[in-house]
Amino acid sequence: MRAARLISLVLLLQSRDTMTAAELAGELGVSERTVYRDVVALSEAGVPVYADQGRHGGYRLVGGYRTRLTGLSQAEAEALFLAGLPGPAEDLGLGDAVANARLKVLAALPPSLRAATARTGQRFHLDVPGWFHNAEPPPLLAELASAIWQDRRLEVRYRRGWRVVEEVTRELDPYGVVLKAAVWYLVGRVGDDYRTYRVDRMVGVSDTGRSFEREEGFDLAGFWAQNAARFARSLLADEVVVRISPAGRTALVRVAEPPALETADAAAGEPDEHGWVTTRLPVESLAVAYDVLLTLGPEIEVLEPRELRDRMAEAAAAMRRLYADSR
Repeated sequence: MRAARLISLVLLLQSRDTMTAAELAGELGVSERTVYRDVVALSEAGVPVYADQGRHGGYRLVGGYRTRLTGLSQAEAEALFLAGLPGPAEDLGLGDAVANARLKVLAALPPSLRAATARTGQRFHLDVPGWFHNAEPPPLLAELASAIWQDRRLEVRYRRGWRVVEEVTRELDPYGVVLKAAVWYLVGRVGDDYRTYRVDRMVGVSDTGRSFEREEGFDLAGFWAQNAARFARSLLADEVVVRISPAGRTALVRVAEPPALETADAAAGEPDEHGWVTTRLPVESLAVAYDVLLTLGPEIEVLEPRELRDRMAEAAAAMRRLYADSR
């Protein structure tokens, strides 16, 4: 346990210029006193850890000291190759870089661990796109990724709205991209606000010729975790009132977004004698609601709004005519 922690400490210092005892303790999940003892042990073992004193001090490695990947266990080596995501990397224009990095890591491993990539590939495969999603990445994704790496300010044009679609132009600082349920999203800063945009709705990207200074300590994963649910709810711009059967409620889980399901469950009234309930269901648009709710067939009845109910009734009548001759 301690040996693994000491290796982690060295790798942390190797990847950053200087780290304080508090920062190391936070990364390693130990106390600062334990960090002090570990630094002494490393120094005694010949690892050149130097302590800078003063307000901006901390620990650093002296003389460009580097450690090789000889401390990996079999499980760690296999996990390392499992962590690679060739599909998304290819979408971002990094396919060749990932392949080269894997070759270099493989060459640095001792012979006993070089079978890790084969063992992992034989046992696990990650298929990122959803079943009924286009596997092709959005056309502008690679261009966005390039600007993100270089901290280049962009002017983007994208489609906004559901009932009335309009094209909007924004100047923003692209902070990162997120792949969620086979859909790519851009997180960008506009003024002092961080906003989220679907990449597949972007129709143009232009470099403004200016760079931006990235906010120190911005945590993309943390931002996404805090804002993903709110963003998903923001897409649900409309609402319908429905009456749904027990079988329909089960099927609805497969076609509706989690925030919409939460609202529908909370708003559901008491079941009638047949188990049907009336509730409110948030939807992206009436057009999307028509496509989604039609898949539930006779297990759901749209009560409001009237225009959607009439359209569902027309679809039901058309199906009745279609199957009338089968009696």
